Amino acid sequence: MQTKFSDAQLSQPTMIVSEKAIRTCVHCGFCLATCPTYVLLGDELDSPRGRIYQIKEMMESDQPPGAETVKHIDRCLSCLACMTTCPSSVNYMHLIDQARAYIEEKHVRTWHDRWLRNFLAFVLPRREIFRFLLKLSPLGRPFAALLPSRLKAMLQMAPAKLPLRDVSEDAQVFAAQGVRLGRVALLTGCAQPVLAPHINATAIRLLTRLGRDVIVAPGVGCCGALPHHLGKTEQSHAMAKANIAAWSALMEEEGGLDAIVVTASGCGTSIKDYAYMFKNDPVWSERAAKVTSLAKDITELLSSISIQPVAENEIDVRKAITVVYQSACSMQHGQKIIDEPIALLKAAGFKVVEPKEKHLCCGSAGTYNILQPEIATRLRDRKVSALEATSPNVIATGNLGCLAQITQGTQIPVVHTIELLDWAAGGPQPKSITNV
Repeated sequence: MQTKFSDAQLSQPTMIVSEKAIRTCVHCGFCLATCPTYVLLGDELDSPRGRIYQIKEMMESDQPPGAETVKHIDRCLSCLACMTTCPSSVNYMHLIDQARAYIEEKHVRTWHDRWLRNFLAFVLPRREIFRFLLKLSPLGRPFAALLPSRLKAMLQMAPAKLPLRDVSEDAQVFAAQGVRLGRVALLTGCAQPVLAPHINATAIRLLTRLGRDVIVAPGVGCCGALPHHLGKTEQSHAMAKANIAAWSALMEEEGGLDAIVVTASGCGTSIKDYAYMFKNDPVWSERAAKVTSLAKDITELLSSISIQPVAENEIDVRKAITVVYQSACSMQHGQKIIDEPIALLKAAGFKVVEPKEKHLCCGSAGTYNILQPEIATRLRDRKVSALEATSPNVIATGNLGCLAQITQGTQIPVVHTIELLDWAAGGPQPKSITNV
C-alpha cells in the first residue's frame, strides 16, 4: 500500500514502524476469514485491512481522527489472528498499538468514555484497589438492570464470591522441594491474583515440587498490557520498567534466573515485547532484551522439564476425562505457543480435543468485554458453542481473561491448564471438577 508520510513524521521511530507495516499490506484479504469482528459484522472497516487503511489516513493527516474511525479501531480485539494468517507478515500488532496511542493523544472522547477508560487503567493494575472495589460489587447488583451496558458488563464480571487473598502474591522465595534444579521468577500479575489466586499458587506448588526455587520479586506488578491496549503508553512503560528493574536485580544475584514464568498468556505476550518496546531507549534496551529472552509461558517451561507420573489409578481417572483445550489468542497468535499445552495434557493422561474455529477470539481481550460488551458477548457465545460441541468434561485454557469470559457462558468447568498438570503430577484435584 502506498503511503504519503512527511519527512518530519518519518523522523519518529514509532512512525517508521507504522509506515512500514502499512506499506507491507497488499490488501490480499487472507485476514478477513480469521478476524472475529469481520466474521461477525461483515464490515470491511472492521477487518484488519480496513483498519490499516483507516490508520493510514489518520496518521498521514496528522489530525485528530473522527468518531467513525475511532469506533472501528476500538472494535479491534488485538487477537492477532490476522498476523498468523497474513502471507506478507504485516506487523499489525505494533501498528494497532501505535494507532491507539495516536487516538489517545489526539482524539477527544466523550466524558463517560474517558472516565471509564481512565477508571479501568487506574484500578485493574492495582490489586488492593481492585480487590476493595470487588468487595463492594454486591451493593450494585440489585441495580444492574438500570446501568448502561458497559457498566453492567463490568458488574457482571465481578465474582459472586471473592477469593481470599493468597500469600503467593507476596514478595518472597518459595524454596524448591528436594534438590534444587533451577531458579525462576514468577509474574504474579494484577487481576489474576485477585480473581483467581489459585492459579499462581498452583504454579508455585508444581514448580517447587519439580525442584525449582520460585521467586516473587518485590516491585513486580502489572505487566502493562491493560493500559497499553488503552493507548496509555506512558503508564504502560512505567509498569514495564518497574518489572524490568525488579527482575534485573534477580539476574544479578548469585544463581541468576533460568526463566521468568508467566501463567497468563496475555501478560506473556506483553513481556515478550519489552525488547521491542525499549529498543530505542539507551537506558532500558539491554535490560529489556534480557527480560524478553527469559520470559516463558509456564507450559513452555514445563515442556523442558520431566514431570513424573503418579499412581496408575489416578491416571485411569484422568483418562475418563475429556478436556477441550481453548488456546488463548495471546498464546497461539501472540506467542505462537500451539503444541506444548496439548502435548503436556496428553502426556498427563487426559483425552484432549480441540474445538472448531479455534483461531477465533472468545471476546475477552483484556478490557474488551467491558468496553465492547455486545460484540464480546456474541463472540463468547460462539466460542462456548464450539467448545460444548466437543462434549467435554472440562475446558482448559492458559489465560485468565479467557477463563473468566468462557465461565460466564457455560456450566462446564473451566480451569487453567496448570491446574490439570499439577493434578497429574500429584497435586490436588481442581475444585471446579466434581463429576469424576
